[in-house]
This record gives sequence, structure tokens and C-alpha cells, in this order.
Amino acid sequence: MTSLVFMGTPEFSVPILTMLHEEGYDILAVVTQPDRPVGRKKVLTPTPVKKEALRLGYPVLQPEKLRGSQQLDEILSFNPDIVITAAFGQILPKVILDAPKFGCLNVHASLLPAYRGGAPIHQAVIDGQDETGVSIMYMAEKLDAGDIISQKSIPIEANDTTGKLFESLSIVGRDLLKETLPSILNETNARIVQDEKLVTFARNISREQERINWNQSAQDIFNLVRGLNPWPVAYTTLQEQPVKVWWGQPSQQQTNQPIGTVVELKSDRIIVQTGNEQAFEITELQPSGKKKMSAEEFLRGTGSKLQIGDQFQ
Repeated sequence: MTSLVFMGTPEFSVPILTMLHEEGYDILAVVTQPDRPVGRKKVLTPTPVKKEALRLGYPVLQPEKLRGSQQLDEILSFNPDIVITAAFGQILPKVILDAPKFGCLNVHASLLPAYRGGAPIHQAVIDGQDETGVSIMYMAEKLDAGDIISQKSIPIEANDTTGKLFESLSIVGRDLLKETLPSILNETNARIVQDEKLVTFARNISREQERINWNQSAQDIFNLVRGLNPWPVAYTTLQEQPVKVWWGQPSQQQTNQPIGTVVELKSDRIIVQTGNEQAFEITELQPSGKKKMSAEEFLRGTGSKLQIGDQFQ
């Protein structure tokens, strides 16, 4: 029986761990990120992968950093045949990469060499791509630069969000790994070197990237809103207070007002000037310190003070 150590953290990784369990692989341990404070009350919360690992009865390791940790020595002492990672959130030290007989694999949510890095799904949506996918790859010391073993693509639909694609790609990754693993263990798999000329990056989303730039086109703003939904959520400012924009859409009407200006208020939407003589219609938002609400709720309540000519920054 093939023995392995699995490393993963978010919901994306859970179906992959479950599949490995159901397929009967000998899972020696599960490695995930430490419990983190969540929500306004900062409740210490285990990762989704930890919850699933404990449900399945596997030992869990949670190093803050693998390199130089006691957990690193423990992982090596298991002497697994293979290490499989999926959105783990840490770079593996060379000593782990070199140890397993069949190497270290990663289930990466992009069509490599496009979108190496920690936010490939977010970035694909923000960039307005019409497809994405999953790559099963060998891990290397350089970020997401290892040889590709298999890939599967799926379309990005016009209203897809990052959240929806996370769910879809998690299942694609699960099924692709299930299909690919036997060839890896039989050493009959493909091994495709990535073309460095085609490499693009998807770094973790920064606070600066979350802010809407009203100078952009309405479509670019829509892509940002989709790409940051449901986390970390795009935002703008109104009267120097942050406002999260959960949803909206490009307007059909042509407008020519100063950038960021509220050009029209309808019962269920706030229409804002963008940078391409078109407007963006905000339909769901979250004022600072309040819950997410529809634009209709906002305009009926405290938002009733909003007027045509006010400006988002």
C-alpha cells in the first residue's frame, strides 16, 4: 500500500484528502496551517483540512513554519512514499522535496505555467480570463515551477466568482489526481517541463489590489468584484469610510461624469461613473461596521443620504 503525507489548508483541499482516504491510500499524517482567530470575536478556528483529518482519524501537524521545525523532522521520520499538497500555504524545504520515493506533488489551481503563486483563481477572474483549470505537478524549490504531469481546463462563465470556481476546481483537482496517481506510482506518467517564456504570476492578494479604481472600465471593475467575491471583497470609500462592494454589473447606459461620481440612484442600484464613458451599477454592498445588504436596503436606510453627485474614491 502506498504511504503518503497530505498537506493542505482550505476547503479547496478537503475533497482531495477525502478521495485519498476513500481510495485506500495509507495516509500517515496530515499537515495544515495553525488554527487562526476568525470573525469579530476572534474565535480560534481549525482549518477545514484539520477538521476533515480529525473526522477521518488521522494525526495532524500544524507547524507555523516547516523549515527548522520539530514537525519537519517528524514528517521525515514517517518516510512516506509520496507527499501530496493542495493549497497548503507554505513552501516545502528541499529536504522534504528530495525525500519521498515518488516525489512531492502539488494540485495547483491554474493551467501552468500561467498563474504561479498563491492566488491563481482570484487572478484569473480579475484578469477576465475565459478559462482556468488544474495542474498536477511535481514540486520544485522554485515557486510552482516543477514539471507538469496532467492538466484539465474548465470555462470561466461571465458571472462566475472566485468562490464558485474554488468549489468547481476543487472537484476537478480531486478527480484529476485520482486519475493521475496510478501512472505516477507505476512511473509511466508524463513529465512536461514548463515553458519559462509563458510564466505569469498570481501573488497573494494585497490590500491595495482590493480597492476599486474607478478610472478602470466598468468591465474591469466587474472582474475585480467577481474575483474578490466572497473574499477578501473589493472595496471603495465614500465620505472617507470604506464600503465593500459585493456585487454589481456594468451598466448599459453611456455616461460622461467625473470618475467615481454617483450619476443615478434607482430603487435597487447605485450607478457610478467609471473610466470608459460607462457606468457600474452597485447592487450589493457593505458599509463600514455593518452587515452586507442590497443596494435597495442601503438606500432605504442610512444610505438614503446618498445623493447624485456624491463621489466614491
